[in-house]
Amino acid sequence: MSVLDSFDLAGRTAVVTGSTRGLGRAFAHALAEAGANIVIVGRDEDAARLVQAEITALGVGADVVLADVTRRPDVEQILQRTITAFGRADILINNAGACIHKPAVEVTDDEWDAVMDVNLRAVWIASQVFGRHMIEQGGGTIVNIGSMSAAIVNRPQWQPAYNASKAAVHHLTRSLAAEWAPHHVRVNALAPGYMHTDMSPIHEPQFQRYWIEDTPQNRAGEPDELGPAIVFLASDASSFMTGSVLTIDGGYSVF
Repeated sequence: MSVLDSFDLAGRTAVVTGSTRGLGRAFAHALAEAGANIVIVGRDEDAARLVQAEITALGVGADVVLADVTRRPDVEQILQRTITAFGRADILINNAGACIHKPAVEVTDDEWDAVMDVNLRAVWIASQVFGRHMIEQGGGTIVNIGSMSAAIVNRPQWQPAYNASKAAVHHLTRSLAAEWAPHHVRVNALAPGYMHTDMSPIHEPQFQRYWIEDTPQNRAGEPDELGPAIVFLASDASSFMTGSVLTIDGGYSVF
């Protein structure tokens, strides 16, 4: 197999949660460009259908499943729909996420639970449901979307629930990787830094000073810049890699 051939995902099926916008949409595009069929998972049907049209235009299969990934029955439905449409699930990208910017003393129990449900519980449920399927079929790849916030404390905003949830995602990644390696299921995490998405107010002055000026590359990342990394982690190009966290943050966390 040549180097470039090792990145080829033709004939494989990737499930991407939270893929109707932002990073998830970019991940779905990148995996499709590498040849994978894509299962688009989200709660906004109009946005999901738009992404589906974009994916099918690339010449691969695409299906949409509207689901709440914090609910196990919904995740089971995602798996069944994937098997019905494409026969198997080879790749799972746990991307759906949530964040609340509040000082710790102001965070309510409901807000804490809401962040943990999406960022951690959903990753656990989906990894367990799809991991069982991958073990039964003889292998697969899971990529959890963590964050540089698992290892640093962001400023000027405080986001204790988000930071704690992403640290847990990184260690859950290592735990599952160790347990499932004998079953040929690889589990890795991607940890982005500040990215240019609709949900990131990177251009507001109070954030520009800390988010952009403190980044060695002096800019935010673009979602498409994470696409090659997702393909690497999902493909045979990373065949001897499991339990790792790949940080892509423009150098922010080196300080």
